Amino acid sequence: MKQLTILVAILLASCFAFAQDDYYNDQVETIFSNNRSNGGYGAFSVGYTQIDGRDAMVAGARGAFIFDHSFAIGLAGYGFVNDLEYHKYQTAPEDRFFLAGGYGGVFFEPIVGGTKPVHVSFPIVVGMGGISLVEHTGWDWGYYHDEYHEFDTDLFFVFEPGVELEFNLTRFFRIAAYGSYRLTSDIKLYDTDPDVLRGFNVGMTFKFGKF
Repeated sequence: MKQLTILVAILLASCFAFAQDDYYNDQVETIFSNNRSNGGYGAFSVGYTQIDGRDAMVAGARGAFIFDHSFAIGLAGYGFVNDLEYHKYQTAPEDRFFLAGGYGGVFFEPIVGGTKPVHVSFPIVVGMGGISLVEHTGWDWGYYHDEYHEFDTDLFFVFEPGVELEFNLTRFFRIAAYGSYRLTSDIKLYDTDPDVLRGFNVGMTFKFGKF
């Protein structure tokens, strides 16, 4: 009986020691845990979309604070133009007009598997923007540059959900291929469809920071 008691005591002590070691090596995270890892990043992106049936470029930047590798929140801003052939002489009167503008606001980014070499995130931008119908009025030979005139302008609300396939190249640098869909309030410009800005975007994002 005495030997059994000693054996049970040894087993209990061993289990307690293993449990303590496992606890300190892999602590359970709680709501108020100090074992969480936070960071932040800055990023710029270049993308392609179609606006008013014409090829367009979208470029922008964003900055974010990251909570425990799994959720980011920050600010984002983008500019766009659908006059990618501006260097060509436009003979038709309607071809002298193009659309340009920008939008930005707050963005939220749930991140799935952020510590893995390849993972996904779901950035969502909510904010406001402005758009202009611009007329290319010709070439000013006196100053050797193109001349433009803002023919009409409008403001709009924007909601843009997206998905990014992200690659961790180093501890401080990541690249991502993204796709998103831009939803806006109705656009009110001369001879322009109200949904002219609604559509898909694809491109690349380059991120620098502590992830």
